Amino acid sequence: MERFDLVVIGSGPGGYVCAIRAAQLGLRTALVEKEQTLGGTCLNVGCIPSKALLESSERFAGARDHAAEHGVVVKGLELDLAAMQARKRGIVGELTGGVATLMKKNKVTVLAGRGELAAPGTVAVHGVGGGTTVEAAHVCLAMGSAPIALPFLPFDGERVLSSTEALELATVPKHLVVVGAGAVGLELGSVWRRLGAEVTVVEMLPGIAPFADKQMASSLQRALAEQGLAFRLESRLTAGRITGTGVELTIESAKGEAEQVTCDRVLVAVGRRPVTDNAGLEAAGVSLDERGRVAVDERFMTSAEGVYAIGDLIRGPMLAHKAEDEGIAVAEILGGGPGHVNYDAIPNVIYTEPELAMVGRTEAELKEAGIAFTVGRFMFRPNGRAKSLGQLAGMVKILADATNDRILGVHMVGPRVSELIAEAVVAMELSASAEDLARSCHAHPTLSEVVREAALAVDKRAIHS
Repeated sequence: MERFDLVVIGSGPGGYVCAIRAAQLGLRTALVEKEQTLGGTCLNVGCIPSKALLESSERFAGARDHAAEHGVVVKGLELDLAAMQARKRGIVGELTGGVATLMKKNKVTVLAGRGELAAPGTVAVHGVGGGTTVEAAHVCLAMGSAPIALPFLPFDGERVLSSTEALELATVPKHLVVVGAGAVGLELGSVWRRLGAEVTVVEMLPGIAPFADKQMASSLQRALAEQGLAFRLESRLTAGRITGTGVELTIESAKGEAEQVTCDRVLVAVGRRPVTDNAGLEAAGVSLDERGRVAVDERFMTSAEGVYAIGDLIRGPMLAHKAEDEGIAVAEILGGGPGHVNYDAIPNVIYTEPELAMVGRTEAELKEAGIAFTVGRFMFRPNGRAKSLGQLAGMVKILADATNDRILGVHMVGPRVSELIAEAVVAMELSASAEDLARSCHAHPTLSEVVREAALAVDKRAIHS
């Protein structure tokens, strides 16, 4: 029986990064994957294909709605959805193939099949043409998550869609109802709205993007509503029936008033669940918490000796970059290192237009914790680069400790803030103050100047307002 220092089950961002780092540290490593390609949900049916469609659909909408503002006259504009989908699949293929190349480069053994904890120190790999069993000094569980279905309206892949099917549509829906106003629902709703669909977003809570700062979420909602997305907030989908031509839905408001809505497709984006089934966890003594996640200690160890877990399987936001950091941490722990992850400096992004990005605590969280703070805000509207781009919506908000000026949270809605947030992450990782950020020279003209102005505004000395 072949023996490895580490066997990683699952090749998503957390799993494959863990395997690479372990191999770099000299550990004999194997990576187990049940799908035909590596990369997990993120590369195959999540982060990457959705961003490809967001970019393509934004260019289409820009040519249709805004090209004339730039002196560009477009005649006979047409959508070639097949070509758009082909481009997306090409990007996915290049990146998943790149992961396979990285495995070879780092001498990580890839085992094709479903991984299962068969016994202490043993992993069974159930493949299509048979299986194999390997010995493992350590195991890292990285199986990721799967979409949550509605009990009364299960996924059928045709009318009732998860994010996976919503990324593969061959025609633009006439009317798409999106259940859930988180990142997945808003991003895919934006894609199909830009391409011509009527889009209705149903959300149980009073606002969209429930994890975000309320002011930023409200700003994003206004921008998306201007683009034509319709929102049914404080509303629940209580019933649904697939018909020959579409789906008949019952949407109930907070007041108990029921509304009948007919659409041709429904995207259910109410969240994701950890994939813990068929992995031998119970038999191996791996405990789950009250939410069905794998319980781990501060060093990512499960209740079973030598078995670790990361990413969507464990506590915290289900984010690819969070899983990557945890995967690196596990590998470094096994290599004798500290395994550091700073959960206070993990960014979160919604890739709509405008984008929403944040890191650290919100105003509501700071108030609840009784922490005194100061606020600096600056809008994108007066920024020269934002005007050149024709993208003026949104702002940057910086929250700093009132006693020592240390940055506690940074929140953004605006153009390309998914890139701007990295500056805030580095600042928080280094325990920087708002003054540190305000004193740092930013190139002109750039969008990043809005970040500096917001830092200056913490001390009420913004220059351009």
